[in-house]
Amino acid sequence: MIQGHLQLQRGAFLLDTGAFAFEADGVTAIFGRSGCGKSSLLRAIAGLDADTRGRLTVRGEVWQDGRWARPVAERDIGFVFQDAALFPHLSVRGNLRYALRRAPQAPSDALEAVAERVGIAAWLDQAVTTLSGGQRQRVAIARALLMQPRLLCMDEPLAALDWRAKAELLPLIDELARETGVAVLFVTHAPVEVERLATRVLFMADGRIERIEPLQAALARPDSPLFAEEGPVTVLQGGLQPSGIDGLLRFDAEGVPFLLVASAVAAAPRASRLRVLARDVALAVEPPRGLSMLNQLPVTVQALHPAEAGRVTVACGLANGHKLLAQLTAHSVAMLGLQTGQAAWALVKSVALVD
Repeated sequence: MIQGHLQLQRGAFLLDTGAFAFEADGVTAIFGRSGCGKSSLLRAIAGLDADTRGRLTVRGEVWQDGRWARPVAERDIGFVFQDAALFPHLSVRGNLRYALRRAPQAPSDALEAVAERVGIAAWLDQAVTTLSGGQRQRVAIARALLMQPRLLCMDEPLAALDWRAKAELLPLIDELARETGVAVLFVTHAPVEVERLATRVLFMADGRIERIEPLQAALARPDSPLFAEEGPVTVLQGGLQPSGIDGLLRFDAEGVPFLLVASAVAAAPRASRLRVLARDVALAVEPPRGLSMLNQLPVTVQALHPAEAGRVTVACGLANGHKLLAQLTAHSVAMLGLQTGQAAWALVKSVALVD
């Protein structure tokens, strides 16, 4: 567990988290608007701000107790900053060797092994100033891993990158978290990054932790802050399989099948999550016939949540017990006579693999 209550005053801004506790595993996304204290919390946990006060324990070890703080070097933390923060006068290899000097127990082949795993083996002798933003972040991730951390802190590592670099790094971060077993604290203000990576979400506002909840619970709330940009979203876990239908693949979402056009899967062949915008889900109260939509799923209406602008978010239960959100006009809800407990069919217009 990671638990405590931290305070940090920075000018007019006060970080005062309130009591918190969450599991020290998987990826914990620290989410909120700019200026809410996400980076301040991460730095306080890492011990990078000497003025931090309060209490913090990580896996039973006390890292902060009042004014006393365990030194940063003894916290077994790897840190990846938004701007990579590499030494510009050193090569890629030189930056990685710096990390190795702080991890004397690392195997002799650790540098080459991590470089290969993170995809930077071909650049080891290049100057870091010649690398792209995405390449520099790969080096920063490799450097953090070489320090053999028990906790990997990532402060908006994708914020300055273009969409292509983000698309390459998101699955890498996910795979490294699962393969290494290192707990990751991932600061972001991008809902898509949360939906792709998070095991749980720590929501922040005005210097306080508002709540901590599993990703699926965060997505099940109609008022979730994750919905501010694109509206309600459903994220389903699963994997790709052959469908037996020419040109189509099947995404098995824990027993609920979705059909996808094979050409649209090419960019995300290892995807383990499926993202469905609520506005791309229609509902029918009679068995659909004569429609071109590939995905027509039996559901049960579980809840109706009125939203702004005459819209209603309808929480539907799938056959596997998970939720699928649909967003309809209030007029459509009234016309269909929708009510809780009612059987219906969800017609999914579009889905996206999250890789």
